[in-house]
Amino acid sequence: MIRSMTGYGRFEGVINGRQIVFEIKAVNHRFFELQCRVPRGYGFLEEVIRNLVVQSVTRGKVDVYVSLEADENVAADVKINHSLAAGYVNALKELCNTYQLRDDISVSLLSRYSDIFTVTKAPEDEEKVSGIVTEAGRKALADFIAMREREGEKLAADVLDHGKKIMELVGEIEERSPVTVDEYRNKLYERLKEVLQDTAIDPQRMLTEAALFADKTAVDEETVRLRSHYAQLEAMLQEGEPVGRKLDFIVQEMNREANTTGSKVCDAELAHKVVDMKAEIEKIREQIQNIE
Repeated sequence: MIRSMTGYGRFEGVINGRQIVFEIKAVNHRFFELQCRVPRGYGFLEEVIRNLVVQSVTRGKVDVYVSLEADENVAADVKINHSLAAGYVNALKELCNTYQLRDDISVSLLSRYSDIFTVTKAPEDEEKVSGIVTEAGRKALADFIAMREREGEKLAADVLDHGKKIMELVGEIEERSPVTVDEYRNKLYERLKEVLQDTAIDPQRMLTEAALFADKTAVDEETVRLRSHYAQLEAMLQEGEPVGRKLDFIVQEMNREANTTGSKVCDAELAHKVVDMKAEIEKIREQIQNIE
């Protein structure tokens, strides 16, 4: 199924007794780019998240945010910097003596100076934490992918709609093109008749001129290739793998054939149809920039 590069997914809940938030969002990008934001001290999770995301995402600028509640069961060792604490106490006493202030120095007051304390926690069980984040990530990714697929379905339908309009215009061009040769031959005959007046017009010369014009303005090869490119585009939209880059190439080829067709036609009506066709191709090009 075709997927859009834009998507959002979120999981918030408790896994193995730990409150966790896993949020993932993505926007269009030519390649795959991942940025992770994890709690301080959990840098090892970035590789875990990358390995998880690359299984489901091949293109897009992806941002992942993870918030994980601290494990209350992890032992912590709190040490006091006594020399620094003594310095604070002496400084506070000097303030009291100098400015005749009430001496209300207490433990609660000193505890506000956080640099007095050094807290050392036992290292987290990385395997256990990775398992929690992986489980939360899979649930968030499920929503993320579902949203991408819904958007992709809409994009594919829109691309096919524009493609069908292009094929309609191709059919009209194929129908109109031979008529322009007859019109050219008749105009040429009338012009020569007017110029030469009573002089006989060489039928063979007329046929030769008409044949040269037909060869110069023939767009059969271009329209056949346009139909072939559309068939490929239609088939790609049914594939179950990322095809954004392939579609981009096909659209470039369609645009090339449209340009060649436009350079060959010598008829105002056909020229307008080519302009309309190029406009539809451009609309497809814009849409496939959103496809993974």
